[in-house]
Amino acid sequence: MSFNNDENATIDRYVTFKGIDCDGNAARIMAIIEKHAADPRYASPFWDYFLNKRHPKSGPKPDDLFLIHTNINQIYEFFEECEDAEALNMLTWLEENCC
Repeated sequence: MSFNNDENATIDRYVTFKGIDCDGNAARIMAIIEKHAADPRYASPFWDYFLNKRHPKSGPKPDDLFLIHTNINQIYEFFEECEDAEALNMLTWLEENCC
């Protein structure tokens, strides 16, 4: 899995997010979280809670980037536990370029 970005864009999030698909890339990270959380080896009440926050029964739905940003350390630990090096690299990229 890889991110979608404008390959010709110079990335400098302090200047502009132009050419960076932060929302789409955050959705890709969330898909990885959902995949791993569905695996009984990694199931936990925290990930159930986290994923329920993504799809609340009432109130405003937070965006994926916000949820990732506010739980970044837990997600790093989760990907380490899952031994998913690609997801860790993607999360690091997302944090450095979008959060």
